[in-house]
Amino acid sequence: MQNDPELNGKYLGTITRDFAVVSDTLKEASYQIRKREISSFPIFIFTRQEVPVGSMLLRAEEAALSWHVQVSYLANFVQQEIIAEDKVAEFQAAYKNPDEFCCLFVIDEEFTNFVFIPYPED
Repeated sequence: MQNDPELNGKYLGTITRDFAVVSDTLKEASYQIRKREISSFPIFIFTRQEVPVGSMLLRAEEAALSWHVQVSYLANFVQQEIIAEDKVAEFQAAYKNPDEFCCLFVIDEEFTNFVFIPYPED
């Protein structure tokens, strides 16, 4: 589980642009999820269409974004069988420091994968 080299310009440009707009919100949401001990592994879903995973955080049209942003966490991904139970340790080992990186699960017609993007420095 790594940043996928197939994350080409088609995705990288719009994801990076939207991420720059919402990064402070996502960083705070990640902090709150961890502080409240909901999960040590928050996951933010970037998707073109709403999906039945996690909860809607920002609708694209309401926030002038290209992507909807939903929020979830590791246990929910296991419960919904997106991550197999026997792959949890592998996911946890690959998960980057959540104070420095945002874990995105990007869902589009041709691409579905985890991507870790560093938060902008203050």
